[in-house]
Amino acid sequence: MKSYLGVDGGGTKTRFRLIDEQGRILASHLEGSAYYLEVGLERAREMLTRGIAETLRLGGLDERALTYAFIGLPAYGEDHALIEVLDALPAHGLPNRRYRCGNDMVCGWAGALAGADGINVVCGTGSIAYGEYRGRAARAGGWGELFSDEGSSYWLAREGLRLFSRMSDGRAVRGPLYEQVRRHFKLGQDLDLCAAIYGQDAAHRSQLAQLSQLVTAAAADGDRAAQDLIEQAAEELADLVQAVHVRLEVPADASLPVTYSGGMFRLGERLTGPLRKKLERRNGHLVLTAPRFSPDIGAALQAARLHGSPLGAETLNDLEANVARIEAAPG
Repeated sequence: MKSYLGVDGGGTKTRFRLIDEQGRILASHLEGSAYYLEVGLERAREMLTRGIAETLRLGGLDERALTYAFIGLPAYGEDHALIEVLDALPAHGLPNRRYRCGNDMVCGWAGALAGADGINVVCGTGSIAYGEYRGRAARAGGWGELFSDEGSSYWLAREGLRLFSRMSDGRAVRGPLYEQVRRHFKLGQDLDLCAAIYGQDAAHRSQLAQLSQLVTAAAADGDRAAQDLIEQAAEELADLVQAVHVRLEVPADASLPVTYSGGMFRLGERLTGPLRKKLERRNGHLVLTAPRFSPDIGAALQAARLHGSPLGAETLNDLEANVARIEAAPG
């Protein structure tokens, strides 16, 4: 029986999923960040080794019996000198080397579209769009938090903090966000925010990204400026999709599905609604569609694809049913 391991490495969490060629889910596991630029290469290696071993143990599978694996890593391919180093990270857990590493954007695309032509936009700690069309592949975004990752939770948190500073100064009208930030950080004086943000404990990318929840909470409370930031996030994500669409050289009259993945989309219609409208205005042939599978399932599907044994339509339907059954199970 062929088996496929998928690893969706993220800036905050890394998800492992083991499936077989019949679409059965053998095991699932969760670990911490795979963002080596933040946690370091050694900790990333240890996490992958631990996660692979535990997933195989839960699935009752020996590493030698595993058919193939795909490991998606954040920032993979963004430093050519490190490609070989990153390719070797899973080798302790998969010594037989029946695996391939790639950027985690591929996990989102492969899951959301089940390997079919289309574009997937990932919006979690960072943001990136990736698509494939008739054998061509293209990406846009994902240049990192300092000057890119537009629309992501890190971007939204940073813009929210900027908005707070403007509210504090009187450069913007104080809305619910102002008190949200003050309560969260227990600020005695507004300028104490500088110590909270620039201090060592809050400096990590993933930690700062979590502050995006203050913006979304303020938006839900009716803060117009916070709502505008979410609208702007949708605009930025639409830009990413449009750039990929152009680079894929899709004919002007061809319809192409656009899907999504990542933690920011937990906002649901508050984000997908404006994104859908912005895509329709740009190109009526870009159709926003709900993702079919999660990125960790996508990584496993990509493993099967790379092995030359992609799951067929009936097996994908069985896999979908199995996922739904697991998600509906109590506990």
